[in-house]
Amino acid sequence: MTSREIIWNTIRFKNSERLGRDFPEAYGGSDFGGIGMSPSPDGRPSKGVDEWGAVWENMGTTSVGEVKVFPLASWDDWETLNIPDIAMESRFEQMKGGRQRAGDKFLLSYGISLYERVHFIRGLENTWMDIYDEPAKLGRLLDILVEMNLYAIKRYADEGADGYIFPDDWGLQHRMMISPDKWREIWKPRYARVYKAAHDAGMATFLHSCGHIVDILDDLIDAGLDVIHMDQQENMGLELLGRRFGGRLTFFSGVDIQTGLQRSNDEIRQYCRRMAQHLGRPNGGLIPRWYTDPKGAGHRDDAIETMCDEFLKISREQYGRA
Repeated sequence: MTSREIIWNTIRFKNSERLGRDFPEAYGGSDFGGIGMSPSPDGRPSKGVDEWGAVWENMGTTSVGEVKVFPLASWDDWETLNIPDIAMESRFEQMKGGRQRAGDKFLLSYGISLYERVHFIRGLENTWMDIYDEPAKLGRLLDILVEMNLYAIKRYADEGADGYIFPDDWGLQHRMMISPDKWREIWKPRYARVYKAAHDAGMATFLHSCGHIVDILDDLIDAGLDVIHMDQQENMGLELLGRRFGGRLTFFSGVDIQTGLQRSNDEIRQYCRRMAQHLGRPNGGLIPRWYTDPKGAGHRDDAIETMCDEFLKISREQYGRA
């Protein structure tokens, strides 16, 4: 099987020859290629001004930036908001030939967040208030983001993309940031539109979301999510995640980045095996990965190597090859 076939079979629970993976080249390599818009309307500079007019500053310890000035701090400024032109042809120039460059790898394309982008534009507290005070105006902004995603999906499909992903961190440590009922009312139907368009275009749907998101995972599956890119699991529990969602959702995850990779190498190996036991199934459901900002998360080089090595061992034990 090619890398592309291994990832597709894992997502579809149709068996594969080994565990799919997304590791550094030195520790086993990746089954994934990627394409994205440049510039992306969801671009997140470490500092400077993005296309919407949000002003970013660097947090200091990582490459991650933080919005300090929100371009739509008041709805009175709607008419002056700079809404990026998603159809600007230069966005898509660099991704041409992406299918050929990816070769036999699974080609993952990158979309536009439906929650994080809103609070980058409005501010987090304003967004939370809008859910109750200005739902129609919030919905208008969300629908613009949905339409951007629908356009991007068509362009990615033309380039032969296999999957579609964007990030929306919905969870705090032990609960959702917003009411799950309000999420279902406002965001779920919009996720469903994006996921249907991706499926209609022949792409699998991925979502990156960290925090405690158990309350909406059933809804995300119902909306059409195929793969959850989840960097945290311990705050929800591997056993719970496996019991409720194993076999229904593919986990694109490494050892918990907040607590797991800071432990001893023996404990890391044990955690890898617990992940395989609870999240994976004999016919698919788990794609191990690494966290691509190890410095920002405080991950040791030997911890990353240990995790990758253990998943390769697990693959050899389960499938006869890594």
